[in-house]
Amino acid sequence: MESEEFRNRRLPVIDKRVLRLGLACNFGIDAAGVEWALGEGGMQYVFWTPRHKLATEVLRRALKRDRDLYAVATGPTTALWSGNLRRYVDKVRTTLDIDQIDVLQMFWLGKTSRWAPRIVAELESLRDEGAVRAIGISIHDRKRAAELARSSPLDLLMIRYNAAHPGAEQDVFPHLPEGRHTVVSYTATCWRYLLRRPKGWQGPMPTAGDCYRFCLSSPHVDVTLTGPANLEQLRENLMALDRG
Repeated sequence: MESEEFRNRRLPVIDKRVLRLGLACNFGIDAAGVEWALGEGGMQYVFWTPRHKLATEVLRRALKRDRDLYAVATGPTTALWSGNLRRYVDKVRTTLDIDQIDVLQMFWLGKTSRWAPRIVAELESLRDEGAVRAIGISIHDRKRAAELARSSPLDLLMIRYNAAHPGAEQDVFPHLPEGRHTVVSYTATCWRYLLRRPKGWQGPMPTAGDCYRFCLSSPHVDVTLTGPANLEQLRENLMALDRG
């Protein structure tokens, strides 16, 4: 993969060209770190909810400076009924002072959210009205993810994909309609499991950056999320992109 192609990608449906390492704001990085990420760090895909209070004002200012530069993915903690989706969208648009959410996402489908007819209808209505640009889910059930991609109005899949769990290479990626969906991967380090030295192993160990490079080496992955605890971790992870 060429260096520029490795670093940046135009996202299907969302239709924005972004750095392929996305920022998850929910693992401890402070406001100064988020500000650096969205400025000097060049990060553009942001996974955020109103619960991430340290990031909220920084994100709001960044969006006010250049709305088209950033893609914001967000969603309610639970989406078990259709009624709370519109309320959540209205809250986010007010909080961030934006007209449109780039990605409205239902989290952990099958556990904290449901793919039910009324919910799907509300998601489509919000998209048709222009309140959201794309609708997505996060899901562990890979085979169901592939089926929903083929047969539903979904625009984005957020799935677990890393060197310890590469099953999406068989269960998801080959079954996606070409160019139709944005694919976001997360847990690149498998909750840091891949960074722990196995007992008795004296050889070299992967860095977090190596884990992100593994995910981004797949042409099927548009963005992989990093959830740094601090700015130092974030800088190290971004440096890995320079190695391609």
